[in-house]
Amino acid sequence: MTSTPLRRPVPDARPAALLPEAAVDLRSLAAVAVQRTRMPMVVADPRRADCPIVFANQAFLDKTGYAADEVIGRNCRFLQGPDTDPEAVDAIRAAIADCRDLTIELLNYRRDGSSFWNQLMLSPIIGDDGAIQYFFASQLDVTGERRARGLAAREHLLLREVDHRAKNALALVQGIVRLSRADDPDRYSRAVQGRVDALAQAHVVLSDAEWRDVAIDRVIAAVAAGFGSPVTAEGPALTVAAAHVQPLILALHEVLTNAVDHGALSTAAGRVTIRWQADGEKTVVDMIERGGPVPRRAVPRYGLGMTDAVVIRQLQGRIERDWHPRGLTTRIAFPRVPPVARPQ
Repeated sequence: MTSTPLRRPVPDARPAALLPEAAVDLRSLAAVAVQRTRMPMVVADPRRADCPIVFANQAFLDKTGYAADEVIGRNCRFLQGPDTDPEAVDAIRAAIADCRDLTIELLNYRRDGSSFWNQLMLSPIIGDDGAIQYFFASQLDVTGERRARGLAAREHLLLREVDHRAKNALALVQGIVRLSRADDPDRYSRAVQGRVDALAQAHVVLSDAEWRDVAIDRVIAAVAAGFGSPVTAEGPALTVAAAHVQPLILALHEVLTNAVDHGALSTAAGRVTIRWQADGEKTVVDMIERGGPVPRRAVPRYGLGMTDAVVIRQLQGRIERDWHPRGLTTRIAFPRVPPVARPQ
């Protein structure tokens, strides 16, 4: 089966520059140049069924890992793979149908399955009769350039996110200074230092996660580590929005610090268990104190105002306390994000 020849006006085929006295066979010279160039190149014949490759230079074979007999006679689509953009393939198909030049970047695959970003330059070769004889295609590996562009864009977004988080951190520090009680200078100093340290832990967690959403067990572990073995944590795989990491860590720090000063962790036998779960569109975290003194709701507990302010204003959540004789349970609920699918 032979396709109908495509035609368009014949361009001026004279060489741009040629030594007048040189007796040069231009076709032979072109063939040698194409074969020996380090740029991968192929020639396809649109007059044959499925526009097969009729020529591939050594650079193309080296780049793709195929042998000549695995390439000749096949359509170039064998370079496509699972992540090749269908829109790029459609653009190539349309350029061939319209007999026009095209430069496009698409993801191609080597024989061993590895991928590379290919800047494809496609151009029709017109015969003296105005019919399309061949399509010439050169390939340029732009994987490094694509990676550099992606890193630059990612760095820009990261800097914006860091700036946003830094402003949030400063707002939290202002709240810490404003809400910390100053009637006892030593106590005030310890409270401010502890809260700023908690924010520093939040910064480390966010930095490790590249300022993206974080697994909640990572967030809670960062706080619990500072209080030792009496604090344990358990719960399902959930994700905390990046914007919630700083206030959540600060709220957890406040509850555990209160447990050290007034609750279960003020005694050697005391324990705190942190449990979390998803409840509709909310994440619910329970901090259960056991083994300490009987909690007395009437006794003012240092830091409750700070905890409430952080949960309500920063987490946009709610906080509840159950003053049970066995020990205080503090529940914090705040908006959650959908769990991230993890590779199997």
